[in-house]
Amino acid sequence: MARTNPLQFIQQVRSEVAKVVWPTRREVVLTTVMVFIMATITAIFFALVDLGIRSGLQGVLSLFG
Repeated sequence: MARTNPLQFIQQVRSEVAKVVWPTRREVVLTTVMVFIMATITAIFFALVDLGIRSGLQGVLSLFG
């Protein structure tokens, strides 16, 4: 494995960082809103699943009680 000195390393890091394409403000806002929407939809889905399982179990247990 080739070893590089610290100066070469810093130059390589700077050249790699220059290749990064940073998102625009609009892209960041749009993806943030989408994450919140998906998190809300997921929370509602699992709340409904939980409610259904709880109701089903209560119904089954009431038959034996």
